[in-house]
Amino acid sequence: MSMPVETITDDATLSEQGFYWREVNSIRVLICKPLEDAGFVNLFSTRLGGVSDFPKDSLNLAGFDEDSSENIYENRRRFLTAFDGEFKLATVWQMHGVDVKVVESDEDIANTEERFDALVSDRLNTLVGVKTADCVPILIGDPRSGSFAAVHSGWKGTTAAIVTKTVEKLQNEYGADPANMIVAIGPSASVENYEVGTNVIEAFGARFSDSRKYFRPTRPGHALVDLKLANTDLLVGAGVRSGNIFIAPFCTIGRVDLFFSYRVEKQAYGKTGRLLSVIGKGG
Repeated sequence: MSMPVETITDDATLSEQGFYWREVNSIRVLICKPLEDAGFVNLFSTRLGGVSDFPKDSLNLAGFDEDSSENIYENRRRFLTAFDGEFKLATVWQMHGVDVKVVESDEDIANTEERFDALVSDRLNTLVGVKTADCVPILIGDPRSGSFAAVHSGWKGTTAAIVTKTVEKLQNEYGADPANMIVAIGPSASVENYEVGTNVIEAFGARFSDSRKYFRPTRPGHALVDLKLANTDLLVGAGVRSGNIFIAPFCTIGRVDLFFSYRVEKQAYGKTGRLLSVIGKGG
């Protein structure tokens, strides 16, 4: 059974792991403090405080085939009130692929139909964001170059090492040094609840030489998978310091009172909302 929202996680525990809550006009968002302290505005959304029927008053921030555009844009307007200052939001059509979009102009921001699963930028007053509902959202900031990134990494993106490709894109585009990067891994499906089958187990085996460390066997041909750990290892392998990686202590599957979960809600109700994780720099 899900815990009541009032007992989400105590502030001391969150603080120890590098996060804290912010509430603005009934909107509750999660913030990575080390990223914020380094000059990057960043937010991981929850399902609280919106106008969508997922159920009533849910903050659904994407999925135009399952919600009205009026609801989604009103929810995004509310979500953006959690920021101080004026920001433009850049998102993309996610495909569980490995392509990384560079956001340099208003035209890049306006083009939301391009197929990518990560975005990078160093543009002021711009937010790059990824949509999730169990997949892993990863926010990256490099304080020295001022560049930043948002990554969507499900099991396909993890086995294809999209986070590694994003770190490389930050290096190539902005001269960013992985050793200086600060990373926040947001709420997503956890190893306690995310069971997968043979196809995922085999894909991990082909990508990682020590893939067994990411699984807890459950029944024949199935296991629980740790996407957060796999992405952490990819980041460290790309040169990010382990001490600069902060992992939010929430599972979207286990906390549907607080987050959207494709695994839980799509099967039970035929639809689910989407969370949004964003990062940027003010002017």
